Amino acid sequence: MGYRIRPEADFTDEFRSAAEEQLSRAISVLEERPENAHEAIHAFRKNMKRLRSLYRLVSHQVPDFQKRENGRLRDAARSLSAIRDAAAIVGTGSYLKENARNAEEAEALSRVVSILEARRDWMAEAESGLEQRLHDAAGTLREAISALDCVGFDKSHRKNARMLAKSWRRTASRARKALDACHENPAAGDFHELRKRTYDYRLYHALLRDVWPSAMKAKRDFAKDLVERLGHINDLAVLSGLVEAEPQLFTRSDDLAHLLDAIIFRQQEDRREALRRAETLYGDDPDDEAQRLELLWVSIRN
Repeated sequence: MGYRIRPEADFTDEFRSAAEEQLSRAISVLEERPENAHEAIHAFRKNMKRLRSLYRLVSHQVPDFQKRENGRLRDAARSLSAIRDAAAIVGTGSYLKENARNAEEAEALSRVVSILEARRDWMAEAESGLEQRLHDAAGTLREAISALDCVGFDKSHRKNARMLAKSWRRTASRARKALDACHENPAAGDFHELRKRTYDYRLYHALLRDVWPSAMKAKRDFAKDLVERLGHINDLAVLSGLVEAEPQLFTRSDDLAHLLDAIIFRQQEDRREALRRAETLYGDDPDDEAQRLELLWVSIRN
């Protein structure tokens, strides 16, 4: 069926189906690992993010379920976070190299990426019990599938429409608040909050796309680009923290200088562009958006 909730169908059935699909995909990738452990963990964590967004969408209606299952999924993802974080840092180094401003900087960043790759591989080899943790995470997800039998929603189409509108309004409002904070006194935490809320916002456009497919897709694609840019901003902050915590990794001082300069430049560029795009994405009033969604949802059955 895909990651969606159809307005003309039973809401409980749609919710359970969307959740179970993500959980089943995550279990498969952890157990089969079609590429390697790094890619399996990366795919698994994307499934977890989609699920947690789905659960936040219904948190007002089933708060106990959302709190319990969000904690379950968060803990499962956290158990595999060290390897994923090391791999993500490699990706950040590659991002800087791809956007190098000159040949000298590109050469320096190429050496930096090699160092980060070696660090990632060393951490993977030194990681004890990874196989068991992958197995345990898959078991946790099977428990999450069983838990879906306990969650149900009102049969009233209008009540579910109001619930969705309320969640939509809250997410858009929180994103707008984070965006304002990024303008006023920009800090890494504000951009990270904007990223999380934009991730939810993007996925809500995917989940509820049947109410207005063309408009939902256009905005979803725009939000996806913003999420990626905000992700780079967060990853650059993480890489900067690694440089501060483990400067001994970078044995050539000129490479380290190029790396720090590239981080600062790219952070500034990405922040500027992210703010511009976010102003466009969140240009509509959250109340108006939520009301429009509710009307569209209700009209599907009328």
